[in-house]
Amino acid sequence: MEFLSLLDITFFLLAGLGALVGIIFGAIPGMTATMAVAVCLPLTYALGLHHGLALLLGLYVGGISGGMVPAVLLNIPGTPSSITTTFDGYPMAQKGEGEKALKICVIASVIGGLISAAILFLFAPLLADFSIKFSYVEKFLIILLALSVIASLSTSMLVGIFSGVIGIWLSLIGDYSISDGGNGKTRLMFDFMEPYLFEGFSLLPVLIGVFGISTILLEAEKGAKSGLVSERIKISKGGGFSLSVFKGRLTNLVRSSFIGTFVGMLPGVGGSAASVLAYTQEKNLTRDSSQMGKGAPQGLIASESANNALTGGALIPLLSLGIPGDSTTAVLIGAFTLQGIQVGPLFIPENPETWYVMMTALVFANIVMFFLMFYAIKYIAKVVMVPKHILFPIIVMMCVVGAYAINYGIMFDVWTLLIFGILGYLVQKIGLEVAPLIIGFILGGQAEVYFVKSLESFGTYSIFFTKSPIAMVLWGLIIASLMFAIVMGFNSRARQKMELTQVTGSTHTASGKGHDTN
Repeated sequence: MEFLSLLDITFFLLAGLGALVGIIFGAIPGMTATMAVAVCLPLTYALGLHHGLALLLGLYVGGISGGMVPAVLLNIPGTPSSITTTFDGYPMAQKGEGEKALKICVIASVIGGLISAAILFLFAPLLADFSIKFSYVEKFLIILLALSVIASLSTSMLVGIFSGVIGIWLSLIGDYSISDGGNGKTRLMFDFMEPYLFEGFSLLPVLIGVFGISTILLEAEKGAKSGLVSERIKISKGGGFSLSVFKGRLTNLVRSSFIGTFVGMLPGVGGSAASVLAYTQEKNLTRDSSQMGKGAPQGLIASESANNALTGGALIPLLSLGIPGDSTTAVLIGAFTLQGIQVGPLFIPENPETWYVMMTALVFANIVMFFLMFYAIKYIAKVVMVPKHILFPIIVMMCVVGAYAINYGIMFDVWTLLIFGILGYLVQKIGLEVAPLIIGFILGGQAEVYFVKSLESFGTYSIFFTKSPIAMVLWGLIIASLMFAIVMGFNSRARQKMELTQVTGSTHTASGKGHDTN
């Protein structure tokens, strides 16, 4: 219980402040939880590890939850994970039940978040204890499995693989250290770059650039929309909310929370997949699905409990294996790097106080999120009216100052921020995916080290297949994830072909009728 001495009033204030700022970021369309964590990341340098984690986990929980506000009131998902909240939230808002819809979302979110925190607390140490036994071979295969899962669950497997390869390539720029099994020479650069890139690109400016600057560029490209947003906001005066709306929904609530936690454990999948999967399951299993999509409370419960449960699930592979579960936890790796701590199998055994502090921050942030959004939702909803031409310059300034200050004032970090901000923008414009790219960037260096160390230790490529039963199981999972992607790709093409045939048939029929009429 020594960790209790670390929980001072500043800790709880920072967790609460993080939840509030995260809600604001999530409630503004175009801003995400990942962006909130990335922009505020440099602040944690001055706070220390435990206070910094309290702030970042508060931002994480608040950012995911805040996306429900524009999803319900404007039919615009504040974050990708709240896409299915629009299906039933906006119809309820149009009927004058906006406040009721938001309060259903808030309760579903806090329950989903607390269930996932409990699963994290129970299973992350077990997985970490198990993974301590892994040799370099199994560690390399774990990273390969993570990258294959990312690729197979991307929009297109080839796009996911290509994005991940670009990330790995970027991570290899710089000195090939002798301690990592290299020759001590620089690589993948011209001679004049050596003074700047000898140690490669710094992780934190890269993360802030990709998730901060590129998002600003994409939103700025859309321009200012005409018309007052406030005219579209509808919140009921009386509320009309009652806990009885959850009667008979417990199975949906628990099932969706488990789905969100499980999907969160899969690297790079993201909250949108969790909420879509939970929503689909509820629609398939409920006795009366006719109202779903027209303002059904069970749709909101499925969507919000799943996307908030993602927070605990995404932390499980991060803390037990060192593999980020989503984009936001990828940014959290930067917070640990900033404090000189490496996440992985030894993190929980060697840092028990930090582990308990994280769990406390996660639970407390969920509770603060609940009280803030349940009792002050009318006021929080007004943040969607903040003009972006005021907000964006402030965020850009925070990004630049943060990148400059991270390594005690290195100007090249600012250039890295801008380069990767533009790169992140271009990557998304040409259809590549950011999450596989960043996770490839984070894991690429480790994958190389484990691969080279494995060959140094055993001297043969066959060791990757014959080292242990665990290695064979991991190869089975890798092949299964790739087969899953191939099958899903064929099904998607078949469905598109069928839809195209139906559209063509309808057009011909309509055309034929037109001729008859004429």
